[in-house]
Amino acid sequence: MAPLEGITGSLFRNIYQKHFPGFDRFYTPFFGNTGFNTKEICNIGPEANRGIPLVPQILSNHAEDFLQIAQRMKDYGYKSVNLNLGCPSGTVTSKGRGSGFLRDPKALDAFFSEISDKSPLPFSVKTRVGYEDESLWPEILAVYNRYPVTELIVHPRLKTDMYRPGLRMAAFDYAYRNAAMPVIYNGDINTVEDYRRITETYPDIQAVMIGRGMLRNPGLIGEIRGQEPAGDRAILDWIEDLAKTNYAAYTETPTLFKMKEIWTYLQDRYPGHKKELKQLFKAKKLYEYENAVAAILR
Repeated sequence: MAPLEGITGSLFRNIYQKHFPGFDRFYTPFFGNTGFNTKEICNIGPEANRGIPLVPQILSNHAEDFLQIAQRMKDYGYKSVNLNLGCPSGTVTSKGRGSGFLRDPKALDAFFSEISDKSPLPFSVKTRVGYEDESLWPEILAVYNRYPVTELIVHPRLKTDMYRPGLRMAAFDYAYRNAAMPVIYNGDINTVEDYRRITETYPDIQAVMIGRGMLRNPGLIGEIRGQEPAGDRAILDWIEDLAKTNYAAYTETPTLFKMKEIWTYLQDRYPGHKKELKQLFKAKKLYEYENAVAAILR
């Protein structure tokens, strides 16, 4: 499961695993500060992630900060960490972090040179294939190949592509053929057919990472593993459990915000319910939201 900022926290991971088991590994949304706040501690603490095979993700372009956060993760009992070089958010890339770091392969090389000898944990990398064009991708991959990166998760888009349709599969082909470490594919896996196309085209990839596709179709991981598609009853049970758990942990307004964010993806499954979906997104009270959900799923 891909990390989705603001969505795939510990509450989400636990409820998702309960209703739709099947993911071999989960990645946390990124940790970018050396001092963890209460929310971050709750999300990363082992007691909140029992039974969840979890890899913490770090967002940094300063070696000292990366090493300090990695040490904290080791203290929590984690066995590896992941470096985020893919986030396209402007607030992240403007500081040279996430996919913004891909603009400067020399600085990236210096960063890896320092963390490789000192990191308290093995580390993997999640990356895009460039910032505004693919011309630096061979140089970027050469940097990764020089260091002990355990796995390379490649999302074949540029920073400037954001999440617009269209994938740069030639860049993924290059990584598949030239990476010195196992490669994982990430990007637009929304159906079983998408999954099969990737795994048949690239039979030696280590794994496939799924993000927004598992929100559009929560039963996708089960379908990939040969199970029947999830029906509306299963999705309703999941949605109600998730809302109930969030409401117990937060208050009405944050719960509404989180559930509406999930529905920005899940709505693609219900194109015939435009009126009810409009009511759902306009809801200012939890009961208004619940009524709209009931009209869609019941």
